[in-house]
Amino acid sequence: MVMPGADSARSEPPLFRQVDRARLLSHLRRLEGERHPYTSRDRLLAAQRYILSQWGSWPLTTASDGFSYMGESFVNLIARPARCPSGPRLIVGAHLDTVPNSPGADDDASGLAALLECSRLVGQYAQAAPVEFAVFNLEELGMVGSSHYAARLRREQQPVIGMLSLEMVGFTESEGLQRYPWFLRGRFPRVGAYLGLAANRRSRGLLGIVERAMRTIDGLPVETLVLPGNGWAFPEARLSDHAPFWDRGYPALLVTDTAFFRNPHYHQPSDTVETLDLAFLERVTQGLVTAVKSLCQL
Repeated sequence: MVMPGADSARSEPPLFRQVDRARLLSHLRRLEGERHPYTSRDRLLAAQRYILSQWGSWPLTTASDGFSYMGESFVNLIARPARCPSGPRLIVGAHLDTVPNSPGADDDASGLAALLECSRLVGQYAQAAPVEFAVFNLEELGMVGSSHYAARLRREQQPVIGMLSLEMVGFTESEGLQRYPWFLRGRFPRVGAYLGLAANRRSRGLLGIVERAMRTIDGLPVETLVLPGNGWAFPEARLSDHAPFWDRGYPALLVTDTAFFRNPHYHQPSDTVETLDLAFLERVTQGLVTAVKSLCQL
């Protein structure tokens, strides 16, 4: 017999079950649209305001990490649980900007949507989660924002549990569109309906924890790849915000639907919400929440 006032947490579904597909779709709709620093600066700034407004609704503290590029000022956006403990931290990142003439639904509104939903849920652990959520600027211009941030962390000797870069996590296909470089052909599925995790050798421990967490989500196939050094043997696997962390000695993972190896809408005007697989994005976000809980020992 359960007495009145007994632990109400028993009635709460597991945290990953609280991922809300409608919220993911709402984030995608609000963020969809060209977000380029020179051709659509207003939309880039509007996206920044939207993210900050969402974070302001939850028990998170926010900060701006400013930097200069080509004589202009830009910011990365950072959010942490309200009482984030000091010490090593997990960084979950996605990028804000797009290329010109692309609405960037998969690249990278999908990563931003997953990040926002994860931050909403993990923010419930306001006194216990050593995690921060980072929205990086100018990724499309050569990982400028994340390079600045990783260099700052190294300069300040900040310890990092690991970094997860959410780079296009919303597109699947069923027609065998998935492609691979010649040295990976035959190793991975012909149809692109899985989530890819790429690590360098220094990040193998991080990869193992995240892979195990992701594989607990029903209906989420996961494939992994470990690269030598900092990934220069496969330069396409360096094209996101994890690469600056690799280069500065931090463990980091690329979390991706494999981008242009699968998605024909990559950097095109057709990269719209209608092309995305919302069920897949929901499962990816569930896996992300589970991985963050595991890495933060919540």
